[in-house]
Amino acid sequence: MAEQRKIRVAVIFGGRSPEHEISCVTAGGVISAIDTDRYEVVPIGIARDGSWVLYSADPAQLAIVDGRLPEVDSSGPELAVAFSGGSDLLVYDGDTPRRLGGIDVVLPLLHGPLGEDGTIQGLFEMMDARYVGAGVFASAASMDKVFMKALFTGYGIPTGRYVAVPDRAWRGERKRVLDDIAELGGTVFVKPARGGSSVGISKVPDAADAEAVTAAVDEARRHDPKVIVEAAVSGREVECGVLESADGGAPDVSQPAEIHVADGYDFYDFEAKYLSTSSLTIPAGLPAEVVAEIRREAARTFEALGCEGLARVDFFYGDDGRVYVNEINTMPGFTPSSAFPQMWAEAGLEYSALVDRMIRTALDREPGLR
Repeated sequence: MAEQRKIRVAVIFGGRSPEHEISCVTAGGVISAIDTDRYEVVPIGIARDGSWVLYSADPAQLAIVDGRLPEVDSSGPELAVAFSGGSDLLVYDGDTPRRLGGIDVVLPLLHGPLGEDGTIQGLFEMMDARYVGAGVFASAASMDKVFMKALFTGYGIPTGRYVAVPDRAWRGERKRVLDDIAELGGTVFVKPARGGSSVGISKVPDAADAEAVTAAVDEARRHDPKVIVEAAVSGREVECGVLESADGGAPDVSQPAEIHVADGYDFYDFEAKYLSTSSLTIPAGLPAEVVAEIRREAARTFEALGCEGLARVDFFYGDDGRVYVNEINTMPGFTPSSAFPQMWAEAGLEYSALVDRMIRTALDREPGLR
């Protein structure tokens, strides 16, 4: 009997966003856990300059070492991706092309712009390639916090107050924008509208402090010309994982996890997330009716934005007793220590089984319009 061919999975990581390093760490965790008896991994790194390179499958090269974050080295063999139904890959060693062959499914472990925002998903659609995760629109809408919150409001999903700061408005109508922000009152968080991993976020204690708000907006604009300013919600920070159903039914939802920010950090910023002793409680110690509401809103948010594959929905359980949806992430952090896989491990779906389920769900989905 002939040996069954392994499923070829292109694991893509790195990218051109400020979350390049975290994407590499995510890829290292996934590559170390994937079932190599079933899958053949084709590791593809996208360097900061945008070049695609065939990478090592050694997860040790994608680990945090002595506090130093990994990144893609663009000196490896360069890849060209052919626009064909077979999703063919060509490798260039010098000037000589070598056909690497087709892939069965793409696992894009990319965070942030030009990876999680619908751009690379559009490339996969043009190639008729099966891929893990949300499609073009859901990825784009979930990445842009302004459009995301507008969709939340349209679907009646509870969310906090905010002010959008588009590039043109900041350059031409700054006083009006600052006045709108001041009306939020109290503490605000200033964020790049299309960023993640808390990169470029500032906490401003007084929304009416025009000088402090201006400095925070300028910092966020270093990462994205479009900015969002959100009124702080006093309460507990909670996350919930969602997976597309394996049988076409309603999405599956994990138990929520509560975030405990490490001492010495004012909020859950990049360093607090990835380089500190911040911790999670899974399941979150919340009243049963609050847990039920969070899980219900997580599923509703996932479906309202047309998500597929996986997502993490972030919440606040306010001191006022209300549940607020803060945002949805269509490719959440996915290292073994990240919240998303930990929440599913608590539900009995261990890391390698979670990766397998995501790939299987993508393989079952026919290419083409959703």
